[in-house]
Amino acid sequence: MQFRQQALAKLQSPEELDLPVRFARPQGWLVLSVTVVVMAAASVWAVTGSVASTVSAPAILTHGEGSYILQSPVAGQVTQVIAEEGQRLPANSPVLKVRTAQGDTVVRTVAAGRITALAATIGQIISTGANVAAVEKVAKASDPLYATVYVPAENAASIPANASVDLTVSSVPTQEYGVLRGHVKSVDRSAQSAQQIAAFLGDSQLGEQFTKDGRPVAVLVKLDKSSGTKSGYKWSSADGPPFALTSMTVASGSIRLADQRPVDWLLP
Repeated sequence: MQFRQQALAKLQSPEELDLPVRFARPQGWLVLSVTVVVMAAASVWAVTGSVASTVSAPAILTHGEGSYILQSPVAGQVTQVIAEEGQRLPANSPVLKVRTAQGDTVVRTVAAGRITALAATIGQIISTGANVAAVEKVAKASDPLYATVYVPAENAASIPANASVDLTVSSVPTQEYGVLRGHVKSVDRSAQSAQQIAAFLGDSQLGEQFTKDGRPVAVLVKLDKSSGTKSGYKWSSADGPPFALTSMTVASGSIRLADQRPVDWLLP
């Protein structure tokens, strides 16, 4: 009987027009307002804002022209090693002597530079074209250092001109002296093979190391100079390390890429 009375009451007022209208609570309006404001702000930021990103890659400190591998033009036995590692020599300077069937031959430097490695020893039998030394192309001790960063090929196109670069140098404690500052000087147009890198650095092992994840693009970085540091270059710390930097020092470079608008990520 009770359910029958409820059903008859429902039929008499199907729209429940006799009940008071219940409006949204103030808390609901507050939540809605905050949501609208946040969405509007996000939309404006997506169009007008920018996001900075970086790419990190292995690097090495060198002089601008790199190095070359000196090869023997003849086959024979090494009878004398004339040059020493670390020695700076002008072009056409004697490096070692090789005894052949036709007589002694002197192996000479191709271009002026500093001997960074000697692969030949007295008494060694070498063949024509054998690597006997690595020579860094530097004429004076005051020649500036550069950094070469080997960036993945897919990131090279997004590197802007004169982009800022932070270099973590392997021989410098980062927590104590910070990072080395620099700016992009140039970006190669094509990716490099292990052989090309080895020819530039005068070290085949580095060529293999820098190409283990694919052929990279070489980015030449000019180091920011500073007269107030022992190294002569600018660091994130005030003084930098209390010693000079040397070429062929391995580092890691972080290059700032061109800023992007967040809306660009959503567009095809």
